[in-house]
Amino acid sequence: MTIQHKAAPVFKIKAMDDDTGEFEGYGSIFGGEPDAHGDVVVRGAYTETLKEHKAKGTMPKMFWQHQRSEVIGKWLAAEEDSQGLLMRGKLNMGVQRGREAHALLKDGDIDGLSIGYYIRKYESDENTGVWYLKELDLFEVSVVSIGAHESATVSSVKALKATHDITEKLKAGDRLTEREFETLLKGNLGLSNSQAERAARIHLKGPGEPAAAKQARELLEALRA
Repeated sequence: MTIQHKAAPVFKIKAMDDDTGEFEGYGSIFGGEPDAHGDVVVRGAYTETLKEHKAKGTMPKMFWQHQRSEVIGKWLAAEEDSQGLLMRGKLNMGVQRGREAHALLKDGDIDGLSIGYYIRKYESDENTGVWYLKELDLFEVSVVSIGAHESATVSSVKALKATHDITEKLKAGDRLTEREFETLLKGNLGLSNSQAERAARIHLKGPGEPAAAKQARELLEALRA
């Protein structure tokens, strides 16, 4: 399973000095309008994963820009409040990246946190494409500069999750919706949006273009196998 990433602004930063390096901020915000990735995190999405961390005596890791090889400190506390997932952490001033993150956060040059997580439960709206994330497995929370690559990363891993769910639907013998079929064609065969839409209509509503229909049949046969 692939770890997914989601960025959110840091709304609160404690006064930091070279002795403590402590700060706090929101790794995730609940509800409201869909974020840049088309997701809405539902309040309570972190309840179970935080309970599990507490039972094991662990905390999510603190990375620099989601790089596992660059641990820059540790999270001291994590809790859900009315706004979202509030994190309190301490930068390690003994490592270079920790000192760099401290300087950048202190001067306001970066102000982002981004969570690394697995999706446990979600619901999607076929009409809007919005994903409502209901339960997440929190693995890490990184200090990030919120680059444009975040959206691309989330899009690709969301496609993997969607493909898995659709495959399970096919195994159960259920018929795909047009949107689900388009997702498979775009994600697995590399068709453009217009090509995928046309091929989905052919498969679900009747013959039209033999080449696209053949691709559709081959994909379904491979998945069922």
